Amino acid sequence: MNEIRITKLFSFETGHALYGYDGKCRNVHGHSYKLSVTVVGQPISDPNHVKFGMVIDFSDLKSIVQEEIVSVFDHATVFNKNTPHVELAHELEQRGHRVLLVDYQPTSEMMVIDFAQKISPRLPEGVRLYSLKLQETESSYAEWHADA
Repeated sequence: MNEIRITKLFSFETGHALYGYDGKCRNVHGHSYKLSVTVVGQPISDPNHVKFGMVIDFSDLKSIVQEEIVSVFDHATVFNKNTPHVELAHELEQRGHRVLLVDYQPTSEMMVIDFAQKISPRLPEGVRLYSLKLQETESSYAEWHADA
């Protein structure tokens, strides 16, 4: 049987700042991110299986991405924990804001790598993460591919 790719789309709002960057993104700002998650596998061929004909139930994929990415990053502000932004992060947290301190520069490129590492282990046996596309603006996005 052929391997089939399926894709589910997600969206979330996240703020960030790029410490040391030489452009506008050094300032705290936010994006309406769109995340495309594509997995690959063979549809379940057992006619007695409740998920017969599916690579993965879209609702199961949704649950994984919601738990690992969307619920964590949505309406949070992301800072690299190894920069002076940590002081700002702590102040925001004390004022009740959701802050994520990560060990990378929170660019779309690095976030998509982080997302792949979080989603892949959660997928069921026989289903592999194929690609991720993280769209930061209408005209800018980063892609991760398993074969790259």
